Amino acid sequence: MAAVIDDICNKAFSKSFMLFKPEDLNVFDLLKFLFSPKLHERKFVESSDPIEFNFAHRILIIISIIALKLLQLFAAPLALLGFVVEFSLNFLSANGGVFGLLNIFRLKLKIPDSSSADYQTVIGYLDERITLDQSIKPGDANYNAALCMMASKLVYENEARVTKVVKDVWKMEFLGFFNFWNEYIKKRATQAFMFWDKNSVCDTIVVTFRGTSPFSAYDWITDVELSWYEMEGFGKVHAGFMKALGLQKSVGWPKEVNRKDKNQPLAYYTLRKKLTKLLKENENAKFVVTGHSLGGALAALFPFILAFHQEEFLLQRLEGVYTYGQPRVGDSKFGEFMVKTYSQYNIGFHRFVYGFDMVPRLPLDDKASMFKHFGPCIYFDIFYKAKILEEEPFKNYFSMVAAVMMRTRAFMELGRSLLIFWIKGREYKEGVPLRMMRVFGLLVPGVNAHCPQDYVNSTRLGTKGFLVSPP
Repeated sequence: MAAVIDDICNKAFSKSFMLFKPEDLNVFDLLKFLFSPKLHERKFVESSDPIEFNFAHRILIIISIIALKLLQLFAAPLALLGFVVEFSLNFLSANGGVFGLLNIFRLKLKIPDSSSADYQTVIGYLDERITLDQSIKPGDANYNAALCMMASKLVYENEARVTKVVKDVWKMEFLGFFNFWNEYIKKRATQAFMFWDKNSVCDTIVVTFRGTSPFSAYDWITDVELSWYEMEGFGKVHAGFMKALGLQKSVGWPKEVNRKDKNQPLAYYTLRKKLTKLLKENENAKFVVTGHSLGGALAALFPFILAFHQEEFLLQRLEGVYTYGQPRVGDSKFGEFMVKTYSQYNIGFHRFVYGFDMVPRLPLDDKASMFKHFGPCIYFDIFYKAKILEEEPFKNYFSMVAAVMMRTRAFMELGRSLLIFWIKGREYKEGVPLRMMRVFGLLVPGVNAHCPQDYVNSTRLGTKGFLVSPP
């Protein structure tokens, strides 16, 4: 699994580190850690610092370790649940809804093919829009933001559907769909796709990372793992996100790699190679990187590894980074380095947060945790009105006042779900799956606000000219 560390993990590239090993977890060891700061005596954690005196931090480590262990145990049932839910949704859709099931008496039921372009994930059913907003033209201030958000939503779908939408609906050049290898879980668990937006105004390659699949324990493990590496001169970085991007056990982040197994491509190195080739052949083209949720974290980290390797050619051609509902990825020193890098190369960093989305407020930014956001926050309220803030309101998810406000907001969003069709038009209509998610948001506030629907609406309906210049 994503948190598994074995003896061949070389940490020489890192100044210091804290790595979790939930497979070695046992109850007595956990209880001892609650009352003892001695990290070096615990089997479930490996750290360059033998002592952790901060009690609150020990509590966070314990919570993370338990979550990782549970995800390991329930990975298969969660995947099965996901298959049943998505197959059922597609089965109903393919047969015209519940009443279409009457076709069983005429032996005309259609069985959906999960690899076809008509098959949708749960994310796709939460927001079924695939067309771009025709009122937002190339060159408009929010054009890239709206396009990148649609790409960040589309990347959750299978290769056939992504290819069809890019080529047939968006009329853009499709450059590839990728399923990248994660060396720590021995699985292809990082997805991305690339396309080329060529028009009279733009000549832009878009790299889009997929976010957390709701029924993938591997993705959730990447998210909730609070392991980190400190890279000298660059700060501390979330280990789970680096693993997903292509961190290697034996050598860390070498500038060049020679993978013997071509069936195990690594995200960073594969994308860097493809971008370099395309941009050298097209001197006027630039590229942007984007993603929602976990995809936003990977989009934020991709330029960091480019800077770490001093890839000046690509950094000079990187026009912007667009993230939506992105979690925190590093500490304050890491943030300072990224702000300096973006400023040096005139790269626009645009971090979008809608309402009380819980994910941008995690991992926590408090005395017990070192994770920080960097750069300004483009914040959208329930009316999709944009504000440029230093930090989203209630920056940490766990707050008594925020809990009340989140539930109030969730109730208002449920009401808006019933009215937005009449106010904004047919394309903003919300279906049953999303309304069910709105109801669930009353119980677990902040979950419904993370759905792509509100981020798509924000980039389409939000205050025009909301983008900020590079930090």
